[in-house]
Amino acid sequence: MAQELPHTLKLATVWLLIGVALFLGVSWWQAGQRATRITVDGQAIEIRRSADGHYHWRGRIQGREVDFLVDTGATATAIPQRLADQLQLVPEGVVRSATAGGLAQGTIARVDLELEGGVHARALRVTVLPALTSPLLGMDVLGRLRFTQRDGVLRLEPPGSAP
Repeated sequence: MAQELPHTLKLATVWLLIGVALFLGVSWWQAGQRATRITVDGQAIEIRRSADGHYHWRGRIQGREVDFLVDTGATATAIPQRLADQLQLVPEGVVRSATAGGLAQGTIARVDLELEGGVHARALRVTVLPALTSPLLGMDVLGRLRFTQRDGVLRLEPPGSAP
């Protein structure tokens, strides 16, 4: 006759399985939210506000996938030093930048940038900041587009397109 597992081990196993199922369910839901956050309708790109209250725009820098935080208050696009190091970007100069946390010193580099929906910028000057945690998409790119925001949706269109 097989010996039965202790009651505590049975309970721990049940709770572990519930935890795994919950984790997988939330991960699946989050993946669905990310997948449907951006839609392209003709030439217009619509980005829905994320659960964190910000707009995120998936793209690539030098061919590497990144998730940009859309920052209409940023003059220039900025990337973390860690990402610049991974991409082996060559610094072109030093820059002082006013950030939400105060003045920061960084470097300038040039990148090829592609955004979901067909927006491209070649040899774009970006600011590389050591304390930055995620890439910020600034007005140097956003200013090339016409954009409006309503009901948690950021709508971007090429300049001169019909409203």
